[in-house]
Amino acid sequence: MTEPSQALAKSYEPGEIEKAVYAQWEASGAFAPSGQGPGYCIVIPPPNVTGSLHMGHAFQDTIMDALTRYHRMLGDDTLWQPGTDHAGIATQMVVERQLEAAGESRVALGRERFLQAVWEWKARSGGRISEQLRRMGASVDWSRERFTLDEGLSRAVREVFVRLYDEGLIYRGQRLVNWDPRLQTAVSDLEVTAEEEDGHLWHIRYPLSSGGHLVVATTRPETLLGDEAVAVHPEDPRYRHLVGKTAKLPLTGREIPIIADDYVDPAFGSGCVKITPAHDFNDYEVGQRHGLALTNILDKAACIQLPGSPYHGLSREEARRRIVADLEAAGLLDHVQPHKLKVPRGERTQVVIEPWLTDQWYVRTADLAAPALAAVEDGRIRFVPENWDKTYYEWMRNIKDWCISRQIWWGHRIPAWYDEAGRVYVARTEDEARARHGLGAEVALSRDPDVLDTWFSSALWPFSTLGWPERTEDLARFYPTQVLVTGFDIIFFWVARMIMMGLKFTGEVPFREVYVHGLVLDAKGQKMSKSRGNVIDPIDLIDGISLADLVAKRTSGLMQPAKAEEIRRATEQEYPEGIPSYGADALRMAFASLATQGRNINFDRARIDSYRNFCNKLWNATRFVLLNTENADCGNEGDYVLDTGDRWIVSRLQETERAVEEAFAAYRFDLATQALYGFVWDDYCSWYLEWSKTVLADADAPAARGTRRTLVRVLEAALRLLHPLMPFITETLWAKVAPLCGRAGPTIMRAPYPRCDASRIDERATADMQTLMGIISAVRTIRGEMNIAPAARIPVLLDGAQDLAGLVQAHERTIMALARLTGITLLARGEEAPESAVGLVGAVRVLIPLQGLIDKTAELRRLTKEIEKTGREIERARTKLARPDFVARAPAAVVEEERRRLKDFEERLRKLSDQEALIAALGG
Repeated sequence: MTEPSQALAKSYEPGEIEKAVYAQWEASGAFAPSGQGPGYCIVIPPPNVTGSLHMGHAFQDTIMDALTRYHRMLGDDTLWQPGTDHAGIATQMVVERQLEAAGESRVALGRERFLQAVWEWKARSGGRISEQLRRMGASVDWSRERFTLDEGLSRAVREVFVRLYDEGLIYRGQRLVNWDPRLQTAVSDLEVTAEEEDGHLWHIRYPLSSGGHLVVATTRPETLLGDEAVAVHPEDPRYRHLVGKTAKLPLTGREIPIIADDYVDPAFGSGCVKITPAHDFNDYEVGQRHGLALTNILDKAACIQLPGSPYHGLSREEARRRIVADLEAAGLLDHVQPHKLKVPRGERTQVVIEPWLTDQWYVRTADLAAPALAAVEDGRIRFVPENWDKTYYEWMRNIKDWCISRQIWWGHRIPAWYDEAGRVYVARTEDEARARHGLGAEVALSRDPDVLDTWFSSALWPFSTLGWPERTEDLARFYPTQVLVTGFDIIFFWVARMIMMGLKFTGEVPFREVYVHGLVLDAKGQKMSKSRGNVIDPIDLIDGISLADLVAKRTSGLMQPAKAEEIRRATEQEYPEGIPSYGADALRMAFASLATQGRNINFDRARIDSYRNFCNKLWNATRFVLLNTENADCGNEGDYVLDTGDRWIVSRLQETERAVEEAFAAYRFDLATQALYGFVWDDYCSWYLEWSKTVLADADAPAARGTRRTLVRVLEAALRLLHPLMPFITETLWAKVAPLCGRAGPTIMRAPYPRCDASRIDERATADMQTLMGIISAVRTIRGEMNIAPAARIPVLLDGAQDLAGLVQAHERTIMALARLTGITLLARGEEAPESAVGLVGAVRVLIPLQGLIDKTAELRRLTKEIEKTGREIERARTKLARPDFVARAPAAVVEEERRRLKDFEERLRKLSDQEALIAALGG
């Protein structure tokens, strides 16, 4: 949307164009659906309203925007639906911290005033990630932006809850949940991290009622107060005779049974395991199998709750210390050993998560899962890559009922009311509850204080954002959506639940395909995290950041000075001058080039450097084309002549168009990027532009008109091909180039996407150009290998080229210009050539006589040094690879890289030796 009358700047500066271009797109309504083709819809995975764009967001947003722009240009009626998630726990924590900093608290404010404070925070700060999406170039229809707590989506949530409850698919029950004692709410598995930590294994003596004792190993001695059994493996000969007998619970004397269960690992500890059904998920299952009682010994703050016990009121940490001391004093502590174990911690609070028995609301999932399984099995939904369907099947076939209630205030409040007797009434509103159950105003009702799990509203996202439960035009036009782009870590938490809910409430799948991408890791393959100091903010890559600001960003909030210093040094080493401004287009191309199906992505800075150079190349190529075509006859009317180079580049364009179309269809964005990069950099810039210079040297020649036509038309098509991946630079350049080939339109975004026309592929021109480029490349290779100055003009002899005489003669001027030759001689059959360096192009030998071209003595001296240096490198690599400790202990990738280096050095030594022999044989 840049004005074509403005001159194109001399150099490419993304910061000068990107924000202005995006503002023009948005103001003109360019992102709204308006195609005449079939509906094509993608719903954005709603980012948390508290969040900021991270590399994973930026990667998947690049993929979604590329698909959206591609289908928009194909003429589809395209909608990329935006919105954000209210992020219950995360948002509540942010506002609570702000209140604490101001000397206030959530409890002191009360529910209504606290919720008002959260809405005020959202109005001030909740739009950050939407602005960052704009900076990435996301072409979402902002006029349709939704929020999971807006009135329309809230209505959908209430409707789904009530319908499921009425069908018996939502119920309230007592079960174990992940409990965060600091937040004092249930949390989902996705909000729990489990890192390996150093701990202990306490071996405790459990006296047998019949005399003697069993030694039971545990990592949590404080929970023995809730033990209901000791379990052994049914096939363990050491304990088989004790099954059915009882043991006395240490420190209490309470008798508990000894049971046999396959869950027990005989090799762990002593082979005897304490079973605490109310405080361990595995023990809960064992308890259910054996009919054991559920003894809850903790309160919601994870303090011991056993009135009359000496441990009542103690925190779990203090209770552990006291219990271990009392066991030791009683002679019941056999021994303690160091032990590494996975400790579950709250993702946001970092406190140890407690399996806790509590009353919660649940979705009964079995009846919902069966149709969702069938939808993938019968092909109505396809996973890309397909191997992820196995993960989906495994989860869905072992699905448990879903805990949907949370003990916080920010979120969709559960539409249930209780009378004073504790009877529950579920309805969309209190008035409806009273009407449904004949409750008069004299019956006092209180609403359930809990809110729904954030994933509950997210499960409705594909259809609730389109207007459900109303039967809207948007719902009819865009649902089912086409593809969901998501990470593998939420296939169960989100993808599966969307499928279940979509089928249940619309009768249709929510999307046809699920494109599953991997994690974005750092260049070494490590997960990006604050503690590692390797987090990269995609906006910093786009706009740049100084070293000082980058260090400050990476070390802020770190409590350990030594760790902060370590991160500072590593950052200074990696980014000694900070991060330059790469622009959004370079970042998007880098992401797309890494988008192989489903694999994790190691993000290397060299990749974005490469695509920043690509942007420069494209910009400079356009400047060259404009310089040679503006105010000139570009062959838009009348006859024109295309020479071999023109017909070849048109053929390559068709082949590239076909490759890109196939890549998009297969979600192989890496292959699309490779095809586009190779065509623009290698074919168009490195070869065709250079070729065109020799034609345009005579601007009035008949061929010049055809070449100008080809220059602008191929460039214009290439810009349209690139647009889904590089929207900003292509919009800017297209505005300059399109008028030169008679194409009009307000934006490249609405221009048709190029499609392959096989009739325009000229096999003869392709074969001829391969030969001509081969000759020129052979000369350039010999120059490099023989250390001949690039500017030196040299003669070339062609041996075996009699059949190519006409082709070579027709393009002699171009070959001589591009290879910097003084002349081309075709040797007759059997004619002897002087001592020459040789290159092969098929059966043709390209010969460059060396006599007089080089200083024999100096060149032999240089080659001797190079041979000695290469020999030392070979010896060093062989020595390293011969060390057993290196091969055994170094990462496989490092060993493989060393083997590759050795092979490269050996090949280089062979070539250097051949050159030395050739030059030594020269006379003089």
